[in-house]
Amino acid sequence: MHNLCIMRSLIAIVDDEPDILELVSHNLKKEGFEVKGFEDGESFLFFVRKNPPDLIILDLMLPGIDGLEVCRRLKADENTSSVPIIMLTAKGEEVDRVVGLEMGADDYLVKPFSIRELIARVKAVLRRYKRKEEKPPLVRIRELTIDPARFEVRVGNKKVALTTTEFRILEILARGRGRIFTRRQILHQLWGYDKMVLERTVDVHIARLRKKLGAEGRYIRSVPGMGYKLE
Repeated sequence: MHNLCIMRSLIAIVDDEPDILELVSHNLKKEGFEVKGFEDGESFLFFVRKNPPDLIILDLMLPGIDGLEVCRRLKADENTSSVPIIMLTAKGEEVDRVVGLEMGADDYLVKPFSIRELIARVKAVLRRYKRKEEKPPLVRIRELTIDPARFEVRVGNKKVALTTTEFRILEILARGRGRIFTRRQILHQLWGYDKMVLERTVDVHIARLRKKLGAEGRYIRSVPGMGYKLE
């Protein structure tokens, strides 16, 4: 059932290189996805206002409005803030990946990339996102309420907009509250051991999470030399 839901998902691809746009679109369609392609940020942002996709594949180097600005606007809009984003970039330096993650992206691939790996990551991100439909129970800790079924977090009565990855990290810490999770353990629960991701990625998401949670963010504790826990 979940595979059928995933296959019906609409994937938006934003990349100004026609060859990459055609290659990715063709292969995703072969996998059964609905696909919509865009060569610039302006046309995509116009489309997404009324048609939020299930996942976005976003190139950072775009003409006009660049990918980071597109990402920022999506995450600032309540209608699109929870839509997962996979970044594509020709830049391999850690700083570029971290900046993208700080803007709210959920995953990244550096060009040139394997089309099979991209498809695998698309499916993995969508599986995580679709889990919200399984109606798991609420998690309540002091003023913090986590609703996995609605993919919603509230501090008191105020709704907090989180990215897919931020939500998943908070849920991991909350369900194992009091337990210390290493960065590697968090990454494993997010993506599995086959996922080559810098452990620094976890620090970026934790910092954003604390900021968004306000006063409740102080309960996410750093344990020097080990990792993180929710007290």
